[in-house]
Amino acid sequence: MSLSVGIVGFPNTGKSTLFNALLGRQIASTAAYPFCTIEPNVGVVELPDKRLTALAKVVQPRKVTPATVKFIDIAGLVKGAHKGEGLGNKFLSHIREAGLICFVLRGFENIADRAGSLDPESDLSNLKSELLLKDLETIEKHRPRVKDIKEKRKIEMIGKKLIDGINNGEMVKDIIQNEEEAGFIKSLNLLTSKPYFIVLNIGENDLSKIEKIINNYKDWTVVPICAKLEEELASLSSWEQKKYLQTVGLRQSGLERLIKTAYDFLELISFLTAGQKEVRAWTIKKGTKAPQAGKVIHADFEKNFIKVKVINYQDFINLGGWVKAAEKGRVGIEGKDYEIQDGDVVEFMINK
Repeated sequence: MSLSVGIVGFPNTGKSTLFNALLGRQIASTAAYPFCTIEPNVGVVELPDKRLTALAKVVQPRKVTPATVKFIDIAGLVKGAHKGEGLGNKFLSHIREAGLICFVLRGFENIADRAGSLDPESDLSNLKSELLLKDLETIEKHRPRVKDIKEKRKIEMIGKKLIDGINNGEMVKDIIQNEEEAGFIKSLNLLTSKPYFIVLNIGENDLSKIEKIINNYKDWTVVPICAKLEEELASLSSWEQKKYLQTVGLRQSGLERLIKTAYDFLELISFLTAGQKEVRAWTIKKGTKAPQAGKVIHADFEKNFIKVKVINYQDFINLGGWVKAAEKGRVGIEGKDYEIQDGDVVEFMINK
């Protein structure tokens, strides 16, 4: 599976600068005016994972393939987008394609002629309002299409609950609690049913205040990032990046924190495969059982599943690979009820 994140915000909040930093190259225009990103830019970003480098030293594979995250840089939202203002419906349709929304809010001083404010709470509220108003429209359009009386009553009941919640400024994902309602919502693909987190785009002078900023927004899942700095870092070598981060008192880049937050937020983990052909990370939901994890590699791995060989990544490294680990009795043989853990190095056994 691939994690898909939509970068959403008002014009000139640093969305495209952040996107360029994620890709490590200048793709999206960063002109200082609204709508410089008209078509959504899509980029696939490698998930930083030091475990792959360590595994490769042991196995000496022909190639190393990390897990990836897809980022969609969506044109700046403006007030009235739900009614077609700005890029309107076209913009909102791009959000539907994302599995997770990243709201980018401005937390840095800006030149006077740029759009936006320096009130992140207000900006977030306004962004949510545009999505909520579009969802209300979607619900209203859906009602007349249902003909079955029982189904119509059920939808009317759920619809009223949604409308009441949306009118109070609640996101759909916080209104819906049971499985039946969730099934109905899924069919509508509502914008506010998607999980979201916040990137607060800060100035370079605020890099020393990251922990304080996080504490100031305890009700949010927030990642403070200086997008301008991250774009500059992207042009440096790994060694240069590490040294520069040390000079500003950071252990990780903002982008590493962003990607980790996205993974943690959706409860995603990575399991690993290690052979001479390839060392690779695979993305699954936490709690996925072995056959279903195998399906991520190939459908036959689930269909023809027998057992799975499993060893913890650190044991694999310390013991020097599959053969030596097996000799020490550290390779487990698990069945179809085994839940794959983050950092498991696995080898699937299937009927051929």
